[in-house]
Amino acid sequence: MNAFDLSRLRPRLPSPLEPVEDERFTRHGLRLLLKRDDLIHPDLPGNKWRKLALNLRAADGRPVLTFGGAYSNHLRATAAAGRLLGFDTIGVVRGQELADRPLNPSLARCAADGMRLVFVDRATYRAKSDPEVLAGLLARSPSGTYVVPEGGSNALAVEGCVELGRELRGVADVVAVACGTGGTLAGLAAGLDPGQRALGVPVLRGGFLGEEVRALQRAAFGGRRGDWSLDERFHGGGYARTNPALDAFAEEFGARHGLAIERLYVAKMLYGLVALAEEGAFAPGTRIAAVVTGAPS
Repeated sequence: MNAFDLSRLRPRLPSPLEPVEDERFTRHGLRLLLKRDDLIHPDLPGNKWRKLALNLRAADGRPVLTFGGAYSNHLRATAAAGRLLGFDTIGVVRGQELADRPLNPSLARCAADGMRLVFVDRATYRAKSDPEVLAGLLARSPSGTYVVPEGGSNALAVEGCVELGRELRGVADVVAVACGTGGTLAGLAAGLDPGQRALGVPVLRGGFLGEEVRALQRAAFGGRRGDWSLDERFHGGGYARTNPALDAFAEEFGARHGLAIERLYVAKMLYGLVALAEEGAFAPGTRIAAVVTGAPS
């Protein structure tokens, strides 16, 4: 199978938009809709299809090297794409100490899909964009290897996520999405109509994501696009972390609406929306679309 012919994977596009009745929103005059990007493709979890598609076309069947943490949905999606489309994948994983431990379910899935896992220490991982560090990784990879950044977020990924915004034109006033590296928010905001706004809920601490989103939009479009903002309060302790209140919320929301809620991204975004609704952050009559970017592992 040619990697360029991604249509053979038969993605479900546009992804479904499902209204949900939840009194935590309706009592404030708000309407909640779930944008089910988790249903685009069973083997490429969540919104990763949108971020990977143009990158895979650019790779055109060459080996792909990319980066992620031990629970990275991006690594899983890249490995699955490699298996389905017949190209080699290399995953550079943050944490040298993980090399001597049993693989967690996420990394085990990557390995089962044929991804070669390369574990590096955290200092090296932080320097992964340094030309010397990247050259060292590529020296141990097949000739012609194509590099996709952490989380898949680059200009091509941002362009791929523009379609998410276009699919939501005219049906929502605010569109919320959980953010790791910022690529989905950067493209989503650019695809929305004037008068709509995108709200990003970072799942990492640090307050750095705003500049990352601006840089991605500059790379993709030459400057800022769309009306977007970030609310940094709902990271739940940081990347790959939750807390009892967040876990209880995810269980309750899932039971209420018959939907298993992914904890590290989606639950934090939904928890934030409930808090914002209680704070009166949205005017009565506002239609809020929450992007479900992934399903539980």
